[in-house]
Formats: sequence, C-alpha cells, structure tokens
Amino acid sequence: MPEQVLKILLDQNIPVAVAKWLRDSKPGWIIRHVNEVDLAGKPDERIFEWAQADGSIVITYDEDFADVRMFSLGRHHGVIRLRVWPTTIEKTIEALDRLFKQVPSHEFTDSLVVIDDNKIRIRKSRQQSH
Repeated sequence: MPEQVLKILLDQNIPVAVAKWLRDSKPGWIIRHVNEVDLAGKPDERIFEWAQADGSIVITYDEDFADVRMFSLGRHHGVIRLRVWPTTIEKTIEALDRLFKQVPSHEFTDSLVVIDDNKIRIRKSRQQSH
C-alpha cells in the first residue's frame, strides 16, 4: 500500500534543519516550516488556523497544541507533540524517526500524537475510535 501524502507544518520551536531532514526522509510529503510561510512569531491560534486551512499536521514542542480544551480532537488535521529533552536537532530527528518506524503515517491524521523519550501515545477523537 503506498504511503499517504501528508502535509506537515513545523512550528517555530522545531529547528529549521529538521525540515531538510524531513524532506529528505519523506520526499512525497509537503513539508513547511512556519518561517517559510510567514508565520514566524505568530500566536498559536494563527498557526493552528493556517494549518487547518492548508490541511496540515502540526509538529511542535509547544504543549498548548496538545491541550484538547484549546485544540480539540476531531477539529484539526493532526498534532504531533514532541516531549523529548533536550530539544536539539538530533533529539528531534531521533524522536520523529522513531515515530515513522513504529506508527503508520495514516495514524497521524486527525490525531494527537505525543512522543516522549520512552513511548508514543496516540489519541483520536471519540468519533474515530468507534
């Protein structure tokens, strides 16, 4: 089964170098960094709105994007929240590489994915889990 083409928006707290690695790793995906789409320094709500209008999954270190009270499941295209430390290029790439090796990409869509140093958790909206 061919891999689904995903649109990804990397938040401002994700090192720009990760965008290059991601483009090399997933050449069929559409990868953008907030710096490339004039969203640098913009509030989370604006970044979220742009991602929803574009159909993008947000990859971020920002815990606000994982707050379902602010960005409820079932109302976004997906959020991948990194909780690894330190937030270096190497640790970011290592966490994303682990995610891509362990979880099929279709699982990222419309989900909240949280990656920490030890595990990956995926939450889907109640409508999806039935």
